[in-house]
Amino acid sequence: MVSTLSHIREIERVAMGAMSPRDAPVIQSWLRCLNDYKLDPATAQEAYIVPEATLREHREQAEELIRIGRSGLEALFNQVAGQHYVLLLSDARGVTVDFMGDPTFDNLLRKAGLYLGSEWSENRAGTCAVGACIVSGEPVIIHQDDHFDTSHIGLTCTAAPVFDTLGDLTAVLDISQLRSPTAKASQQLALHLVASTARRIELANLMTRTRNDWVLRLARSPEFLDVDPDAAIALDGSGRITGMTHGGFGSLARAMNMKGLSTRRFIGQSISDFFDIEVDDLPRLMRGRPNGERLLRAKNGLALFASAIAPVVSFRGAEEPAARLPRALRDLSFGDPAMEKLQARAAKLAAREIPILIRGETGTGKEYLARAIHESCGSSGNFVPVNCAAIPEHLIESELFGYAPGAFTGANQKGKRGLIEEANGGTLFLDEIGDMPLALQSRLLRVLSENEVQAVGALKARPVRMRVLSASHRDLAELVAEGRFRQDLYFRLNAVTLALPALRERRDMARLVDHLLRRIGDENQENYRLDGAARAALMRYDWPGNLRELSNALRVAAALSDRGIIDVDCLPDYLSAGRKGQHASGGEDDLRRALGECGNNVSALARKLGVNRSTIHRRLRRRE
Repeated sequence: MVSTLSHIREIERVAMGAMSPRDAPVIQSWLRCLNDYKLDPATAQEAYIVPEATLREHREQAEELIRIGRSGLEALFNQVAGQHYVLLLSDARGVTVDFMGDPTFDNLLRKAGLYLGSEWSENRAGTCAVGACIVSGEPVIIHQDDHFDTSHIGLTCTAAPVFDTLGDLTAVLDISQLRSPTAKASQQLALHLVASTARRIELANLMTRTRNDWVLRLARSPEFLDVDPDAAIALDGSGRITGMTHGGFGSLARAMNMKGLSTRRFIGQSISDFFDIEVDDLPRLMRGRPNGERLLRAKNGLALFASAIAPVVSFRGAEEPAARLPRALRDLSFGDPAMEKLQARAAKLAAREIPILIRGETGTGKEYLARAIHESCGSSGNFVPVNCAAIPEHLIESELFGYAPGAFTGANQKGKRGLIEEANGGTLFLDEIGDMPLALQSRLLRVLSENEVQAVGALKARPVRMRVLSASHRDLAELVAEGRFRQDLYFRLNAVTLALPALRERRDMARLVDHLLRRIGDENQENYRLDGAARAALMRYDWPGNLRELSNALRVAAALSDRGIIDVDCLPDYLSAGRKGQHASGGEDDLRRALGECGNNVSALARKLGVNRSTIHRRLRRRE
């Protein structure tokens, strides 16, 4: 092992432009550590373990990933048993959310950072396998003094990325040892094992999230077609690609002469654009014929073995729970697992007069869900929506509770029924309830407690009975803690919470787009069709405005379309420019310009945009 001093001097020489025998990923990471993160190789940093509360938050967010990846980790750990390897599954921010190692070495592993809760982001830990993998999106070996920080130069670490079905890096799988006296080349087997396991985790994730789509498995050898394919692609009913195992498909794309094309660009494209097959041909690739006879030919002539798995929905009978959902709830999603779970819960709750709080970002469809619950409960009463953030504070009391004749100057001489009375016998939907003034919260609580409402200026209260649904994009529990929302009202409204996923998290995007286009087409008596480039642009965008933004974008595109064909030029500018999200970065020129304005300092740009440095590096790399 090299000395600390010689290691520091080597990094300094590299910083001055000297040649180095190190692998390119190592040199690139060293330069990022020096130039972007301003790390000092002479200042050793102990491994960082995040606080328990922070770890719990990261693990909760990665709960499904941990569950899906667990069997892969266990299989890999059994393969390397007895060789003192440690396995780390890190999330996209570099925090270890799952871990396997010899418990007899717990103290040493924790001190070295090879432990649950350790953070291996490059800007904190310097050059390391997890951090370099997050930035590059490629498998990497960081062996001994490849590490930037001198406190880590005894470790050997090998990592591979795990991408989600849409092509975004979601995790990193790392296999490490505390000590390895052998050369870096000895870790090639570890690299193969960790990359293979990452590929299997991607496949398990794809199978979990695309139950209502066809899945096409591809392999260059028939023996591994059904057990460990090279790649897998999910297809909707019209043959468009809705997801894939990006790590594996990337290598196949290169073999098909599609070099330099991001795998995410395939999302939304038709399978027939790349292979000599149509969606109607998929049944002939299902099990029942020998693997060696199930051949698929790419457009460039490459022959692959293929196995098709039909969507679960194909085998659903009339008694399948999804088919028994009330129509209003059934139309809220088109195969997204999180939404299907929410729909099933909402269907059970609809028949009960239980107060429901709907959580979700602005634009996720909270009112649509509330209206669907109302329509599913069989009530003959009205659905009365009240946007507590939109009504001026000086009017909200009279709007909600109504007022008696002559109650105040300018009042209608006949008085007015309030919205609460309008909802009598039906459903009162209080949208953005977190914006209701505290004084009115007390009056609302009395209505809910006593089942009666007293209009402004009235001497007597009138009985009311209705179902109450509420919604907010705010965290009401935090508002309670800050004294801005009554705790007793919070518990009265929040018997159960339904959390709507953001559009960027949903797995039924392609079908949702088609549904909205059909609805717009029905309104305009026109048939609309997206071309491949326009569909890909819709799939790449982050949709900070959620369903509302998507609907508006499609209406604009429909209005600008020629004979119903929607191409990229029909999309709003922020989509046709290929931007991934206004809240993070713009197109290539915007990102480069913003970097220049920050003196080419990636750290400064990351702080300005509110994202991680690794996000900036990854987006710049995608545009090279």
